[in-house]
Amino acid sequence: MKTMLLLVSAATAVAFAQPPQVTKPAVTGVTNFAKLESTIACAGATTAAAMPELKKLGYNSIINLREASEQGADVEAAAAAAKAEGINYVHLPMNGRSPDPAVADKFLKAIVEPANQPVFVHCGSGNRAAAMWMIKRMVVDGWDADRAGLEATALGLSNPTLKQFAIDYAAKNKK
Repeated sequence: MKTMLLLVSAATAVAFAQPPQVTKPAVTGVTNFAKLESTIACAGATTAAAMPELKKLGYNSIINLREASEQGADVEAAAAAAKAEGINYVHLPMNGRSPDPAVADKFLKAIVEPANQPVFVHCGSGNRAAAMWMIKRMVVDGWDADRAGLEATALGLSNPTLKQFAIDYAAKNKK
């Protein structure tokens, strides 16, 4: 009995230490789509033409982290297409080279809003989207930087500046 309890405890610890499974299905009009559980997907460049497919996939909101000045961003067309599909569209422009903590503040407010679930978050490559999710995991869910970083890497975070921004932001804003 004691051995069985130890095995169950060890299996639970291993399962808890592993980040949830990230899948990367192909989605028309979306670059670097990475889905986590049923509550979040992070991706890179996403066109207005992708909105009907995102609606079919069940996303209630889209958080766009691209700056309007980025090539191909077309924020107005994407917002209009999302609205036409009945999807809440939140534009939080974020500069990947010089991230602003105020954007992270707004992101956290939007990501935890129950009406926004499930959420599709995107930027140009997926780096900013994964960094913001990493912040959510550390600040809201109480994850440590190593665990959150593993999951963020699986979602597409490869930029060391954004990873450090996420770690620093979380350290200053843990609840």
